[in-house]
Amino acid sequence: MNKEVGIQEIPRFDKWFVLSLQHLFAMFGATILVPLLTGLSPAVALVSSGLGTLSYLLITKGQIPAYLGSSFAFIIPIQSAILIGGPEGAMIGSFFAGILYAIVALIIKRTGVRWLMQLLPPIVVGPVIMVIGLGLAGVAIDMAMNNPETGAYDGTLFAVALATLAITIIASVFFKGFFGLIPILIGIAAGYSLALATGIVDLTAIREAAWIEAPPFLVPFVTYTPSVSWEIILIMVPIALVTLTEHLGDQMVLSKVVGKNLVKKPGLHRSIFGDGFATIISSFLGGPPNTTYGENIGVVALTRVFSVFVIGGAATLAILFGFIGKVSAFITTIPTAVMGGVSILLFGIIASSGLRMLIDNKVDIGNKRNLIISSVILVIGIGGAMIQVNESLSIPGMALATVVGIVLNQVLPGKDPVRSEEEMFEAMSSEQEKHPAA
Repeated sequence: MNKEVGIQEIPRFDKWFVLSLQHLFAMFGATILVPLLTGLSPAVALVSSGLGTLSYLLITKGQIPAYLGSSFAFIIPIQSAILIGGPEGAMIGSFFAGILYAIVALIIKRTGVRWLMQLLPPIVVGPVIMVIGLGLAGVAIDMAMNNPETGAYDGTLFAVALATLAITIIASVFFKGFFGLIPILIGIAAGYSLALATGIVDLTAIREAAWIEAPPFLVPFVTYTPSVSWEIILIMVPIALVTLTEHLGDQMVLSKVVGKNLVKKPGLHRSIFGDGFATIISSFLGGPPNTTYGENIGVVALTRVFSVFVIGGAATLAILFGFIGKVSAFITTIPTAVMGGVSILLFGIIASSGLRMLIDNKVDIGNKRNLIISSVILVIGIGGAMIQVNESLSIPGMALATVVGIVLNQVLPGKDPVRSEEEMFEAMSSEQEKHPAA
């Protein structure tokens, strides 16, 4: 058993650097994957995740050792928002998602968290999470199988993608210790090496990039003039309701890991506000929304190093990496086939985690009420249903599925009673701590 390092303890500098580097590696693959899939800048995502994490540590009074990185739940909403209003429009949607976090934090501070669990029980959140993962399935297969320039099937690219997938699976199942926590990074590195060997990587961007280079930030009133779109807000903001519940689960797992009830002190309202504020920071820079990372919770559990200074060190390193032009250029040279191979596993895991939420909470799908709610959410969300309000305003499938699920849960008879905070803490944390890096 490793010697524990307390939450407020500062390790010796050499250990501090290595421990922070571990956290950087743990979040790196997933954090850069989101902007690569959505057309945003990976360098900006690194900087915004670092700044968001530092602000989170300050808001939570240095009592929660959590790292914040790019949120997978927002991939489809960001893609849809960019089609409507460009990257700038996606930033507006991200800003309002962060505002919703702040509003929820204020309500929780005054009334507690039971209302949130009543609004978003597992029978609603689980299927919505499944919609998020399955809705991305086509994106992963297209990236893995087709040439990004022609859109045509390419056997070489597909072989690279399948090899990347296989290596990522092997790393996930057979690697132990810290290496078992970074299968995404291992898969990307191995896939990139294979792509180099097959001659499908163009290194020109790396050679031409400067060592020190400012990321392409999107700053409101500096690089663009913000314009509010209700359609974009309706696309992105409802997803924050789902990630809020995931945030609660992460806090409960982390509480078990560190041996303190972080939901009570410094309080869930602080951690949710910190999460939302990190997303707002990201929206002011041009990065994707942020969320607490299970990968880094896994590192904390493995190393027994709870120090927020180690987390802060990782955040500082992420910011520095964002300003290294060679690193940013290297990320852009990763073939879409490699990212597609990793995405096949990642998006499937997202969908499976929604299923696991139903199982962990012992939701009886044989019950007609639960069967109806889950079925309607899945078909509306995956099927791409939408409500066209007018020529410029529509409610897309994922947001519509979330809203319909909430309404059905409220109006159908036979709703289960809401558990107390103590019961939720014991149930959710005991199940999720078995898979802290999922």
